[in-house]
Amino acid sequence: MSQISVGKAVPDFELPATGGKNIRLSHYAGKNVVLYFYPKDNTPGCTQEGKDFRDHYEQFQELNTVILGVSRDSVKMHENFRNKHQLPFDLLSDQDEKLCHLFDVIKLKNMYGKQVRGIERSTFVIDAQGILQHEWRKVKVKTHVQEVLQKLQELDAQES
Repeated sequence: MSQISVGKAVPDFELPATGGKNIRLSHYAGKNVVLYFYPKDNTPGCTQEGKDFRDHYEQFQELNTVILGVSRDSVKMHENFRNKHQLPFDLLSDQDEKLCHLFDVIKLKNMYGKQVRGIERSTFVIDAQGILQHEWRKVKVKTHVQEVLQKLQELDAQES
């Protein structure tokens, strides 16, 4: 069960990330944060999702928004994935699944007829005050980044 909900403050967290960083949510106070969880580096859907966020990166920046990708892969795997696809944002390594559990994205999935635990592709928009504004679960990659941008534009219009 998720420990977070829309309209509530997201607890601060800290995870190791690309670039030799330890990233805390509180580092981004005053900025919107798109936190997207994905199953695994270098798989087709996850690669496409990362590239879609990359290709719209400037639009996110114009909306005062930081993008952070999260999976259970190691920082080393993230570094290779990020470099290979020229991702301009950090990837966080949640190998102990603390953040995954906070956001309730670990689910049982069927893979080749067997039940396995894995990350359900999910995205969360946290506003500049640290409040969860929107969540998408069971994300379909194809139009997802446009949906996230649209939601951020709506939030931006409300603040203006």
